[in-house]
Amino acid sequence: MVTVPGSLWDEPRPAGAPPVGRPDWLLVGVVATAACIEGVVRPDLAWRPLVTILALALVPALLWRRSRPLLAAVAGWGVAGLLSTLQLAAQTGDLGLLSMTAVLVLLYSLVRWGSGREIVVGTAFVAAVVALGMYASSAGWADAFGGSVLLLLLVALAAMFRYRAGLWQRQQREIRNEERVALARDLHDTVAHHVSAIAVQAQAGGVVAGLQPEKAVEVLAAIESEASRTLAEMRAMVRVLREEEAVAYAPQPGVADLPALSRADTTPTVEVLLEGALRRLAPPVDAAVYRLAQEALTNAVRHARSATRVAIVVRRDGDAVRLRVSDDGRTESGSTPEPGFGLLGMAERAHLLDGSFSAGPGPDGGWVVEVVLPVQAPA
Repeated sequence: MVTVPGSLWDEPRPAGAPPVGRPDWLLVGVVATAACIEGVVRPDLAWRPLVTILALALVPALLWRRSRPLLAAVAGWGVAGLLSTLQLAAQTGDLGLLSMTAVLVLLYSLVRWGSGREIVVGTAFVAAVVALGMYASSAGWADAFGGSVLLLLLVALAAMFRYRAGLWQRQQREIRNEERVALARDLHDTVAHHVSAIAVQAQAGGVVAGLQPEKAVEVLAAIESEASRTLAEMRAMVRVLREEEAVAYAPQPGVADLPALSRADTTPTVEVLLEGALRRLAPPVDAAVYRLAQEALTNAVRHARSATRVAIVVRRDGDAVRLRVSDDGRTESGSTPEPGFGLLGMAERAHLLDGSFSAGPGPDGGWVVEVVLPVQAPA
């Protein structure tokens, strides 16, 4: 069981702390100038030279507040504790300068940029210094309550900004992970399909070259066409990844492009049948149907044993579109292949669109892939 104190103690420092910049040097200059001016214009202040030097001593801590938040907080609030101790020992009036309120910045930075251990140790030290200061100044209950509320609000503000930054970073990581998975699916579906087609053409080319040498040129042309298409699609994906700004690239293929997958001069032959009104599908659904059919066809060409025919059927059924890809290959009884990246990617595509996916041996033999997707993509 994980407790809140335990989880806070193990909390690492947040990433992305900005380096020292111009605003930090401006803050240091303002605090140092204010401390010097106060040391000159306040003749009623006891031990003015010592108090001014101590106030200036905490100025460098403002530059460490993000890189070494605990050290900065201990140094700054340590100066405040030393002044309270001197005030208590000498029984004098308030020794603090108004510029000493810069220690509040160090407390904020401790909670915002420190690790869990640093926050626990640092806030305990600050609480002890605050209690000592209230005792030395004989603060009433109203002053003690107001000061405590101010410090708690400062800690809560720092914790809120820390949480929001952590949430944003987690969201960015999730977005990047989703983009990597989507890219992996697209690369697998695109490259695997074209490479499978190249492999089939090359195998056929070996037979044709021996029996009908004059047709070898046609086979080589088909292989060149598939290879060029693969290279073009991969270049388009790489261009989208490398360009920081939006780039123009070819739109995703859809249901209307499925007839281009049909093949009558290869083994297995590929037949495509489109039924119903399929022209008004949501763009994500339209692209998904094409990619699912493409991947199912690739699997059939690569893995179906002795298959002579692959049928791709897409039809509109009310508010759903149904895809069925089947082949007439041999299927060994009781054997179910382990799902690979292709089946995993198809299932992910269907589930992301609130659809259903199934793949397995058909009742009449062969392998059947069935997908049902809503016509309109979910929000």
